[in-house]
Amino acid sequence: MQVKELLQQATARLEEVTDTPALEARLLLAHLLDKSESWLIAWPEHQPTADQQARFEQLLEQRLQGKPIAHLLSHRSFWTLELKVTPDVLIPRPDTETVIETLLNLFDDQSRLRILDLGTGTGAIALALASERKQWEIHASDISDKALDVARENAARHHLDIRFHQGSWFETIPDELRFDLLVSNPPYICENDPHLVQGDVRFEPQLALTSGPDGLNAIRQLVREAPAHLAPGGMLMFEHGYDQAEDVTQLFDSAGFNQIETCLDHGGNQRVTFGTLA
Repeated sequence: MQVKELLQQATARLEEVTDTPALEARLLLAHLLDKSESWLIAWPEHQPTADQQARFEQLLEQRLQGKPIAHLLSHRSFWTLELKVTPDVLIPRPDTETVIETLLNLFDDQSRLRILDLGTGTGAIALALASERKQWEIHASDISDKALDVARENAARHHLDIRFHQGSWFETIPDELRFDLLVSNPPYICENDPHLVQGDVRFEPQLALTSGPDGLNAIRQLVREAPAHLAPGGMLMFEHGYDQAEDVTQLFDSAGFNQIETCLDHGGNQRVTFGTLA
C-alpha cells in the first residue's frame, strides 16, 4: 500500500483509542520510515516495503492495546525541547508547561537563581528552565537511577548544564546548599483514583503518579522539609491536581509561606501553586 492508504486505514483504526487519530498515524509512520510528517504529505504515493508495512502494523497493534504513543516513539515534545521518554519516567504533559510559563513571568532574564527540581523524571522542568535562563544554576533530583539516566541523556542531547542528585527528594542534597526556588511536579493522584486503570498512566511508574489516599502525601512532606533548604525569601512551587489548590494553599500557609498564589493551566484548571518563605 501507498503512504496515503496506510495513513487512511491507520487513522480509522486509531479512532477507538485517541482523540487525534490522524496525527498519531502520521507520527507512527514518520517514525518508522525515519521521515518527517511533511515528507509523508509531500510523498503520499510512496510505497513502503513489505517489511516496513509489517512493522507499522505492529506499532498500530501496540497503540490499539493502549501503549502510549510517547513510548512507541521513545520521545515527547515539551516546551521547545524533544525529550527521550521510557517506561521508567512520567510522560511530560502540556499542563506542566504552566510551571515554566509562570516562572519565566516571575523572573526575568536578568535574574540569577539557584533552583532545585525535585523528582525530575525526564528532566522536563529543569531542562526547559535551563534552555530559557542560561545564567540560572539548576539542580535536579530523583530517587530512580533509571529516571536520572534518561534525564542526563536529555540534558546531554540539548547541551544543557544540570547538576543531578540521586535520592528521595532532599536526601542527597548537600546541607550547605540553599535554593532560591524549589519546584516540583510530584506524584499527586489518589491511590484509588479510577483514572489509574485508564489511558497512558497504566504504563507509567506508579511511584511518579500516586501519593497516599488523597494524593497529597508527597506535597505534605516537601512543604514540611522545604524551609530547611530555601534561602531567605525563597520560593516553593508545585504542580498539583485540578481540585487540590485549596488544600495545597492551606499547607503552604500552615508552614509559614506567604504571597501564596495559584495559576491556571491551558484548560482553565487550577494547576500550579507557589509561595514565598516568610
